[in-house]
Amino acid sequence: MTDTATSTELTTEATSTTAHGVGLTDAAADKVRSLMAQEGRDDLKLRLAVQPGGCSGLIYQLYFDERTLDGDAVVEFGEGVGVVLDKMSVPYLDGATIDFEDTIQKQGFTIDNPNAQGSCACGDSFH
Repeated sequence: MTDTATSTELTTEATSTTAHGVGLTDAAADKVRSLMAQEGRDDLKLRLAVQPGGCSGLIYQLYFDERTLDGDAVVEFGEGVGVVLDKMSVPYLDGATIDFEDTIQKQGFTIDNPNAQGSCACGDSFH
């Protein structure tokens, strides 16, 4: 039974990440649920996009969106938490992980992106 359960968990995880390859930590998923509950909305998804800008050339956009546009890649992370990427952002974010930190030094969502070759001193943009 344990082998079957492990196999099922791995299959579920693989299925949930094939749409765009971005991961979401448990801390980030919990924060997304909390923010949606505060808004009284269950129809929102977390949208992550890469846009031109910042001192290094590209910046992350992270916000709630009720829309799913043509060509969007969507992954559901259970209990109503979905992450959406537009098709142009997918190659820049493949393998990235969204986390949420709540410490004395830092509070907020962070993005660990293995595709970023460098970033600026402020940490808001990358190339």
